[in-house]
Amino acid sequence: MTKSDRKKRQPLIYSCSGCSNVAQLANDMALQANADGLAEMSCIAGIGGKVKALVKKAQSNRPIIAIDGCVLQCAKHCLNGVNIEPTEHIILTDYDFKKKNDSTLHLEDEMKTYNLIAEKIKNITP
Repeated sequence: MTKSDRKKRQPLIYSCSGCSNVAQLANDMALQANADGLAEMSCIAGIGGKVKALVKKAQSNRPIIAIDGCVLQCAKHCLNGVNIEPTEHIILTDYDFKKKNDSTLHLEDEMKTYNLIAEKIKNITP
């Protein structure tokens, strides 16, 4: 299998990236999964804005991971707006993170969260 073929089978990952600490953590986790080659990050704003090329990519039958910071579930709602249900949906406040209107994070929390997300990605990767 070529590198291009592997990339086409990789899960797509979308994240919230709002102004709270958990929103920024969601975005950081998606960026790291992309950098590590676990998933291909794509643009949730483009999905919400119904940008044709980005919606087409999201509808390409690849597994979809949505990471939301809180119960507002903005990333999931953007995907649902174009009739996409994520394969895996992670809400960081479900894991004892408290939403705050700052972006202060601790490295230990980031590592714990990333390990959780990486494990979920590995479980759905073909």
